[in-house]
Amino acid sequence: MADPNRSRVDRLARLPGLLAERILVLDGAMGTMLQREALTEADYRGEQFAAHDRDLRGNHDLLALTRPDVIRRIHAEYLAAGADIVETNSFTATRIAQAEYGTADAAAAINRAAAAVARAACDDVESADRPRFVAGVIGPTSRTASISPSVDDPAYRNVTFAELVEAYGEAARSLLEGGADLLLVETIIDTLNAKAALYAIAEVFDNLGYRVPIMISGTITDRSGRLLSGQTAEAFWISVAHAQPLSIGLNCALGPDLLRQHVQDLSRTAAVSTSAHPNAGLPNDLGGYDLSPASMAEELGAWARDGLVNIVGGCCGTTPEHIAAIAAAVTGVRPREHPVLPAYTQLSGLEPFTVRPDSLFVNVGERTNVTGSRRFAKLILDNRFDDALEVARQQVDAGAQVLDVNFDEGLLDSEAAMTRFLRLIASEPAIARIPVMIDSSRWSVLEAGLKGLQGKGIVNSISLKEGEESFLAQARVVQRHGAAVVVMAFDEEGQADTAERKVDILARAYRMLVDE
Repeated sequence: MADPNRSRVDRLARLPGLLAERILVLDGAMGTMLQREALTEADYRGEQFAAHDRDLRGNHDLLALTRPDVIRRIHAEYLAAGADIVETNSFTATRIAQAEYGTADAAAAINRAAAAVARAACDDVESADRPRFVAGVIGPTSRTASISPSVDDPAYRNVTFAELVEAYGEAARSLLEGGADLLLVETIIDTLNAKAALYAIAEVFDNLGYRVPIMISGTITDRSGRLLSGQTAEAFWISVAHAQPLSIGLNCALGPDLLRQHVQDLSRTAAVSTSAHPNAGLPNDLGGYDLSPASMAEELGAWARDGLVNIVGGCCGTTPEHIAAIAAAVTGVRPREHPVLPAYTQLSGLEPFTVRPDSLFVNVGERTNVTGSRRFAKLILDNRFDDALEVARQQVDAGAQVLDVNFDEGLLDSEAAMTRFLRLIASEPAIARIPVMIDSSRWSVLEAGLKGLQGKGIVNSISLKEGEESFLAQARVVQRHGAAVVVMAFDEEGQADTAERKVDILARAYRMLVDE
């Protein structure tokens, strides 16, 4: 099925050539511009929400419905400043985030309207030789899948992977219905949230019968160089690379001076385009941003000349003046060339782990496995999960590079145990820094584990014992979660018992995984 929006197809056909030709410019902050408008509660309510029982001022995304003229004018200012890509005013337009204002049921309408008004602004200035693109923005929501909101219960979560997938799927579908050219999953502070968004987007593409490019942008929250959920920039990239995005980048939280090293890390490790839209410096005592357009353009211009970026723009505190200066600074500068990287196995916890030809044996810690450790099994059966977590810590301290986790015990609710233990691991950086191998003979347990990993882990295992259709279905789910996989030498006739049978089964599995 072809994309029904023919003009979108035509624009996107030109995008690879434009990225090879020059550095593209993203727009700047919407919130900063809206603060200049001195809008009132009545502006946010409009006619649609006149009788709403909660205050709505500050719910900027509603303005796509109630004051689209204001949003369109701001888009126009950024386009006039030289932006090639404008972001929709939909940063909090998920059902989860909008629930805080009592406007969850308006989420789909907000996304459609935000995309439509951005597209209209682009249509006003687009020409045959200068296409303009609408990036449908999907923000992080107000809840995190990897971080407990309770200091007393590190395994507690106030959102599930399934709830995130549902909310993100509604947003993505509505943005495309409104006319977005691209989807931008941005300001990622928890990679598991991002993986839920990417999972949802893949489902939306399946249902629509076409796909559009995806941009992914994480947020380094402080000088530690990590996302709020603890991942380094490189580990973050490894965790989301399965989505095959148009670009990977960083935005928000930091100014360009503090962000450069992390953009450089992505530039070195990602074989796709890189993007950056930093803040106009760190916030001052009044919550404002002081970095001038000239200073910001000088920094980003240097990034461009050093071959670090393909797409640049601005986040909090930036204005059309900033974008105009940045656009001028990168004009005529060759875009970054994608590195040619070896095809090594790459995994991640909070930190990256690459298996190279000189890596020798990979040490997999097997003691967090109820079938392999009587001590661990007893701790889990006695509901002593905190003590069981110490077993995991001992494995890492002893040199484990991957942690095998297995709860295949008849007296256990294995799915619940897997979910709880992975959440506890996520709360312990000393353990969570290495990748996890989810180990089970039951697909439901493996899938529960996949929904709890923000890094790129390993599924152990899948096989052909239930036939090709089941094998491929499970493999596609594993791939959609971004995990690696162990394939066992089983087929419809049982376990391979000779070298010849092993080779035949695994060659058949390999060809199916690679070709199909």
